[in-house]
Amino acid sequence: MGCGTHSGIVNVMDESVVVAPDWLAARLEAEDEDPQVRIVDVRDAWEYDGIGHIPGAVNIPFDSYRDESDVDRGTLPGADAFAELLSEAGISPDDTIVAYDDTHGVFAARFVLTALEYGHDDVRLLDGDYSAWNREYETTSEVPDVDPTDYEPDPLEAAESPLVDYEAVEAALERGALFVDTREDQEFADAHLPGAVLFDWREVIDDDTRRLKPADELEALLEDHGITRDREIVLYCNTARRISHTYVVLTALGYDDVAFYEGSLTEWLERDGEVETGAPEA
Repeated sequence: MGCGTHSGIVNVMDESVVVAPDWLAARLEAEDEDPQVRIVDVRDAWEYDGIGHIPGAVNIPFDSYRDESDVDRGTLPGADAFAELLSEAGISPDDTIVAYDDTHGVFAARFVLTALEYGHDDVRLLDGDYSAWNREYETTSEVPDVDPTDYEPDPLEAAESPLVDYEAVEAALERGALFVDTREDQEFADAHLPGAVLFDWREVIDDDTRRLKPADELEALLEDHGITRDREIVLYCNTARRISHTYVVLTALGYDDVAFYEGSLTEWLERDGEVETGAPEA
């Protein structure tokens, strides 16, 4: 994954997954950068237009790539619908995409997961959000001119995808996989998958900087929750938004046995899956 290590602890985030603001700023200054960096702002249009955005960013609002009609697995919008969004935004399959929001990256991470699922090879999450960027770098209200493309998606085969369905989750429970619930304490107490550990997705965020905590701190935090590389890990929340962020973080740290339960607890309860209640163990 391109990460440096020291005594078994990863000290840097993989830049092919998560990029720092200075990384992006440097590429904005390099007009001849190759491959082309395309910046995607996933906030609502009124925020993009009224508050401002990172220079060169195009707007693809969160609601536009999240489909509650279940066109694909979970709330994915469907490969053709997503490709149409990228085409209208002037994005080609060989572009480097950097996505951001203003909510610590949780909505942007969902964009990253969706793009990966539909075969975009190089899509990254901006470490931090719009507010973090705005502390050090310029923003703009100018909307870039883009030429539409003819984007052709290349969805992952089921065997390549990290997404797993209800039956695969049942099998993982029987195998003793580690289930990681990324929701809040009260949600976990109300109902959670058997044996799951609670890891609120926001624990990885530094409240002062609005960015991810240093990689070595993240490693220690994950280990404190029993989330280690030698375990098969299955992530879930309610509707697969919050686990998108945790999935991106784990991937950037080099965890490679991480499954993503797209249906999450919503589907699990609808299908009368077994649950436990009660607060997490101290």
